[in-house]
Amino acid sequence: MQPLVESLLSLGLLCGSSVVGFWLRRALSDRHFNRDTLDSMRLVITMLVTFAALVLGLLTAGVKARFDNQSDVMRGYAVQLIELNQRLREFGPDADAARTLLRAYTAAAIVDTWPDEPMPPGRYPTNLACDRSIPTECRQLGDMLSDLARMIDMLPSGDLFHEHVSAALRSRMTNTLETRWTLIETAHSTVSWPFLGLLVFWLMLVFAMFGLSAPRNRVVYATILCCGLSVASSLYIILDFDTPYHGLLALPSQPLRDALQHMDALN
Repeated sequence: MQPLVESLLSLGLLCGSSVVGFWLRRALSDRHFNRDTLDSMRLVITMLVTFAALVLGLLTAGVKARFDNQSDVMRGYAVQLIELNQRLREFGPDADAARTLLRAYTAAAIVDTWPDEPMPPGRYPTNLACDRSIPTECRQLGDMLSDLARMIDMLPSGDLFHEHVSAALRSRMTNTLETRWTLIETAHSTVSWPFLGLLVFWLMLVFAMFGLSAPRNRVVYATILCCGLSVASSLYIILDFDTPYHGLLALPSQPLRDALQHMDALN
């Protein structure tokens, strides 16, 4: 709910700036509002609006591109888990314990990353003491993957076929661990709060000058409110995209659930 709270706070600041502009209009005499003055104010408003629109567009494009990249990495991670399970299955009965651990890890990662969604079936750790703001960073989940890597390293390779599969498993396990850390490191917020605060300050100036130059009637009040809602919703989208595992626009858990379904289908 944090992006929603911050967006509502921005809406309050923008509307409050317009109220300040209306108050200044009432406090100043009419000689301060001749035609040349109003034209100059509109020119400044246009310039600030252009700057703010460019910045909002760049921020939206940046966080959306990052969100899409995170989604691609998550899908790739699910594919790596599926491939790892298939290679373990190819290895034979000696890898059954590793497959069971991989299945338990996948289910536990779903529960940890998306705690508000239905829990997948099966036996796996559920009481994980993790920081759920960052996906799969839980120490217990990391220990499960470390144990899986050790089990893969200790698989017997008595013939050429098993030796080849063991090498493929070690390579895929390394890629899986690297992808996991990529997910962890790219889950942090990238929006610069000083920059975002400066943007809100520009918009507050725009709304204050609009209140200073506009007449006081219900149509103007409604227009200011609609403009404030539009800007606040844009900020909400930016902040929500910046937290890809939380909020209204959170990444879906379906890739990992599909991976878990593939694992169960091969049992």
